[in-house]
Amino acid sequence: MKTFFSAIILFVSTAGAFAQSANDITKSKISFELKNLGIKTGGTIDKVQANVQFDPAQLAGSKIEAVAEAASINTDNSMRDNHLKNEDYFDVDKYPRITMSSTSFRKKGNGFTGFFNLTIKDKTKLVEVPFTYTTLSNGHLFKGSFKINRKDFGIGGNSMTMSDEVTVNIEAETAK
Repeated sequence: MKTFFSAIILFVSTAGAFAQSANDITKSKISFELKNLGIKTGGTIDKVQANVQFDPAQLAGSKIEAVAEAASINTDNSMRDNHLKNEDYFDVDKYPRITMSSTSFRKKGNGFTGFFNLTIKDKTKLVEVPFTYTTLSNGHLFKGSFKINRKDFGIGGNSMTMSDEVTVNIEAETAK
């Protein structure tokens, strides 16, 4: 359960990174997964807003800022969701938002790498997010995946059964 909330926070943070402008996300899926008792488990973060100004031809001028509501963590288990919202995990009453703000972008192979300040529970860490950017007939598609250490953000404490590593997957479509 502890790893669920860590992954969710990361997803929410990155989901905003893949929109073209504020509230311009037409479809998104932010998910996370980690191992608990050796079994992969995960969930989603449902409420994300983003201001995305991404131009693959002008990376130096591109900027992505995203805000996710920590209370929108969804693992399809209300008892687990409520546990993740308490102070041992996300402490949503004290820290209602997870934020992500780009610092720079680089072209890498067939895709891109974004460097983001990710803030969860008032702890900020620089994370590297590899992603692809595809032009669609009616917009753009961003897909990315990255890993974080939940303990870097004070989520879940020490656990012998829950993995420290959380994988966050992001897929978002934006309008043109």
